[in-house]
Amino acid sequence: MPIDLGDEHHVDNRTSRWSGRWSHGTVAELLTGRNNSLGFIRLILATAVVVSHARVLGFGKTEFGHSFTQGQADLGKWSVYGFFVLSGILVTRSGLRLGLGRFLWHRALRLLPGLWVCLFLTAFAAAPVLYWKLHGTLDGFWGHAWGPVEYLRSNGAIQLNQNDVSNVMSDAVTKGFAHDRSIDGALWSLYYEVLCYAGVALLAVTGVLARARRAVLLIAGLLGWLVISPAVGDRFWAGAFDATYFHPVDIPVLGFTNPVLVIYLGFAFALGTVIELYRERIPVSDLLGWASLLVLVLSAHYGYLFAVGLPAFAYFLVWLAIRLPAPFRRVGARNDYSYGIYIYGFVVEQALVILGFARWGLLPYLGLSLTVTVLLAMFSWHCVEKPAMRLKDLGGRRGGAQRTGNAGQPQAAQDPAAQDSAIEADERDKATVRS
Repeated sequence: MPIDLGDEHHVDNRTSRWSGRWSHGTVAELLTGRNNSLGFIRLILATAVVVSHARVLGFGKTEFGHSFTQGQADLGKWSVYGFFVLSGILVTRSGLRLGLGRFLWHRALRLLPGLWVCLFLTAFAAAPVLYWKLHGTLDGFWGHAWGPVEYLRSNGAIQLNQNDVSNVMSDAVTKGFAHDRSIDGALWSLYYEVLCYAGVALLAVTGVLARARRAVLLIAGLLGWLVISPAVGDRFWAGAFDATYFHPVDIPVLGFTNPVLVIYLGFAFALGTVIELYRERIPVSDLLGWASLLVLVLSAHYGYLFAVGLPAFAYFLVWLAIRLPAPFRRVGARNDYSYGIYIYGFVVEQALVILGFARWGLLPYLGLSLTVTVLLAMFSWHCVEKPAMRLKDLGGRRGGAQRTGNAGQPQAAQDPAAQDSAIEADERDKATVRS
């Protein structure tokens, strides 16, 4: 996700084939620089996660969209897929442009500082308050085997290995104050996004990304076959939650990994990667954009969402980022709060549940959750994420080393999360979300 702003991709003569009434041009021509609504879309996806979780965390009900999709997905899960699609586009762009070391450094700066501060505040600020609320004392909190220090140690390397702090959430569920035993369950998807980064890094360092894009198309096709083939045979296939062809494994160094999630989220990421690699061949068409939305909605309600809806969703997001009116393009152009909303939303909702605010009803509870979450996201961006990204060119020339594409032109990129002109901040996509 380290993608600097301002430059544009080389566009070859093949883009001219799409000039005509039905198309505005190609993705290569139109998804460049800052002239898009990616920031707005990321903000909507992150907010959708908080909204979706409000029902299950606050009231123990199914998430928004579960009934509409006949159990295929819900608003929170589908937002995760959206984040992975956008991340696939932008991280691939970064992998084409940067050397391996700079690529990994940028990605680490984009994710880790914000995550570490979130983990610290969760373990040493939120958890003790909630523990005191439940027990009237802090006795047993600090010395617990799964206490705050262990929470930081277990989760600091992205992988979510410890879901609770000193059994705060487990005790809250037992006492009837809460409905979920994880204190910040949304963090689970960060690990799978990092696995996708590793895939991009491997393809970039071997030259496949820049010089053998058909191999990437083959990988995307294989993942697509694993996702789509079972969905074709089951109208209301629930994706990763129905798939049983692989079981979770404990991989040395990496830790607990669910291959099914790797396949499904990897396919969403791969769709973004293919869009980026073949961007000069993909038309930006209003007809296709509206058609993709129609396919998405119909498949969500009537079935085969994972057979046709996910590819349609990928195109729709790109089309929307390009075709939304100009005012939307200013949202998130300089200050991107979407990552902060993503990592803080879950813990804020859990805290407010234990403190009793869910008794006010869904709308007041959700409104307060969003307000507190946005304030923490603003703190995270201005005090942690943005300053951290100023270190992105540490030890190298301003702008860093650049790879060159097939045409010998520098591969430019646009950042999805940190679009600050002074530091040409890097993208964040998150993905990701718990549901």
